[in-house]
Amino acid sequence: MIKQFINFEWKQFFRSSYWQKSIGLNILMAFLALYFMLTFLALGISLFPILDDQFPDSDPLILLNGFLFYWFLADLLMRFFLQKLPVMNIKPLLVLPIKRRSILHYVLGKSAVSFFNFLPLFAVIPFGIMLMLEEYGTTTATVWMLTMVIFTLIINFLNIIIESRSAETELSFLPIVLIASGLFALNYFDVVSFSTLLANGINSIDANPIFILIPLAILGVVYYLNYAFLMKKLYVDGSLKAKTQTASTSDMTWTRRFGTIAPFLQLDLKLLWRNKRPRSSVFILIIGLAYGLFFYPNPVYQGLEWLYVFVGIFVTGIFIINFGQFIPAWDSGYYKLLMSQNIKYKEYLNSKYSLMVMSSIIMFVLSIPYVYFGWKILLVHFAAMVYNVGVNTYIILLAGSFNRKKIDLTQRAAFNYQGTGAVQWLVGFPLLFVPVGLFFAPYKFIGFEAGVAFLIILGAIGIVFHQKIMRFIVTKYLNSKYKMISAFEQDN
Repeated sequence: MIKQFINFEWKQFFRSSYWQKSIGLNILMAFLALYFMLTFLALGISLFPILDDQFPDSDPLILLNGFLFYWFLADLLMRFFLQKLPVMNIKPLLVLPIKRRSILHYVLGKSAVSFFNFLPLFAVIPFGIMLMLEEYGTTTATVWMLTMVIFTLIINFLNIIIESRSAETELSFLPIVLIASGLFALNYFDVVSFSTLLANGINSIDANPIFILIPLAILGVVYYLNYAFLMKKLYVDGSLKAKTQTASTSDMTWTRRFGTIAPFLQLDLKLLWRNKRPRSSVFILIIGLAYGLFFYPNPVYQGLEWLYVFVGIFVTGIFIINFGQFIPAWDSGYYKLLMSQNIKYKEYLNSKYSLMVMSSIIMFVLSIPYVYFGWKILLVHFAAMVYNVGVNTYIILLAGSFNRKKIDLTQRAAFNYQGTGAVQWLVGFPLLFVPVGLFFAPYKFIGFEAGVAFLIILGAIGIVFHQKIMRFIVTKYLNSKYKMISAFEQDN
């Protein structure tokens, strides 16, 4: 049965539109994986000589064990934000005569062969070989390596528990941040020295290999907890249970003044308000608004007027960047239904455009207090706002015609990379860095005012030719309409 599961996963991966349309991104990810593997390999080979050279009076193995607490804590954080939960399209299998425990064991076993579990081995195994060469003994080195593997798997299954539970909360990243911060603080202030306890435990295992049964038992417990948690949810009608909650409604009559785009505008506003993932685009406005505080008060950045453009584009365009990059994937759950209606694509896109324009204007108004740090900052923010409205909005809409990845609106918002593809990575360059370059040329040869004026002129040109630009973008969407419908029907 496991062989059949692997066969299903293999076919699903290579037959998906994601693989066919994101080969370039997959190659890039392969190069990144190779880079990290080589980095960890170099670390594993050089770590023993470095420790022996820098701390000649200490045992390198005991010294390293003293830092493993920080290694494991960093590993847990990295997994939470980067590692995907083990997933499998199990609903079709639940109506077949397949034991549920077989499905669960496969899903959990699939997580055990994650890249994040193999990556530490590129450092652990070379270090273990160095221990053998330094006459620590084959038994000690082997037991230490096996202990590292067990702890890596413990962290893997522990992360699944934390991430599964956190996904049910609004601020999904908060539990792991509190846990990691609490453990680090307790250790740092010597309230509970976890680093010493862990080091002593691993040293004891190295001295008496029978103690390795303790981490093995812990591994069994966290595996069973995952198994029990998933078993409760493994029902074909699990998602059909009625949920009772208080509904809040708003007629949004004020949107009617926008004419024919009002229904789409209402749809977008309700989407932002009612769903976890898009709602983060609203909350992140606060972060974007405060972004300038990292630069403007700092004396190091004073006089770097070209940097003001980058900050201004980010502050006034944070919603455009965060929300716009996933157009039209926000509607992927009902995109097929939407496209079957008698609607004009231009009105659909104009509603997105209007929402982004309003956000940019609002962010500029809210950023006016930055004038405290100088009138040039206010002027740059105004130019950035005009540029965002007249240029970046069109770039983000045009990039949306290449989106082919579905988004689940109910999933956690923070550090959720679902729906992220090559388009999202590439579009950041023209949005953030091109305006800096456009400002820098006239700024360098003429002056500050010339650079600002150039950005305003470019934005104004885009606003004046709005209708023509939108017709071009609409044509791109219409040409990609059925490709997007097909792609949104598939799971990422």
